Amino acid sequence: MGTHLADVELPPLFCPLESAVHPRVREIEKRAAEWIGASGMCASEREEAWVVATHSGDFYARFAPVADDDRLLAAALWVYWGFAFDDARCDSGPLSIRPAQFNALAGQVQRACETDSARPDDRYARALQDITRRFRSFAPPAQVARFAHAHRAWLSGVAWQIGNEAVGRMPGLDEFLTMRMLAAGGEPTYALLELATGAEVPGRELHRPAVRALTEMAMMVASVDNDRHSLHKELSRGHTAQNVYTVLMAERDLTLQQAVDEAARLRDRVLLRFLDLHDRVRPTAGTDLATYLQGLRYGMRGNNEWGLRVPRYLSQGSWPDSMEELPLTYAEEPSDTRPGPVEGAPSIAWWWDADLA
Repeated sequence: MGTHLADVELPPLFCPLESAVHPRVREIEKRAAEWIGASGMCASEREEAWVVATHSGDFYARFAPVADDDRLLAAALWVYWGFAFDDARCDSGPLSIRPAQFNALAGQVQRACETDSARPDDRYARALQDITRRFRSFAPPAQVARFAHAHRAWLSGVAWQIGNEAVGRMPGLDEFLTMRMLAAGGEPTYALLELATGAEVPGRELHRPAVRALTEMAMMVASVDNDRHSLHKELSRGHTAQNVYTVLMAERDLTLQQAVDEAARLRDRVLLRFLDLHDRVRPTAGTDLATYLQGLRYGMRGNNEWGLRVPRYLSQGSWPDSMEELPLTYAEEPSDTRPGPVEGAPSIAWWWDADLA
């Protein structure tokens, strides 16, 4: 980008959502670290240290603060696994600009997610099988199938991202916003909510347009926030990959600071629409759907409380720093309160349909 972080002012996040964390989060993280060490997915001590330092137990303990310990552990293991796979096979490494080779691996990984009878060569695929075996031990088949479907959606988004990187292609804003939700892992992360909490949302409720819109908006807010969290790391490494800022800079001829401000406005408009639609859907929701909707809220807030502190984004050394309980300051007001769909993004305009609720 040719810009240093000192030249960019990141506005505080507007996030008027509930904060909570599982009371035994540190115990869950300890159990997860033991699994990571025994899983065989990490090729070195350094790689293992960085996986543990994602603090994915803390991350998902904020999404599902009332979960059963073993369910939360299984969900957190997938998040640890996802970050490790992303770092080694997606964002960097030999496959990060080789779409054909990545797609071949993605097929193997996805099949490992779907069945225990697969015999994958890849160490990450083998570790994934152990995680999904845990899911099948306590969750009904419909929920496990939903997760597998969400997992496939994520891999398709990553394949899109890698394809763009391979040819130096910068997508437009509308395409980026819809595909970034997939590439950022939003689908499987929120599909874990039912697995972690034990909620069983009937398909007729989960797939209602209004609930689907709320899920997509939660994914959108989190993916834009993740671009914000990782901006420091990307600038420090001279990384110029596609993110909401580079897309806005290219499409609207903006400076990085202007793009940061514009992304904040876009994100806040989506969050305000989420809050409005949520408050119309929640009163008539059954117990399990209410648990799921609360998980969307916890997730957006928890993603920030984790992302603003985690070494994955903040550490500048060759070895991860510890996760610090830094005080966080949130914006009191949204940066943009204009109603109606975001300009230049017709693919998500339906979130504002008047008849959704």
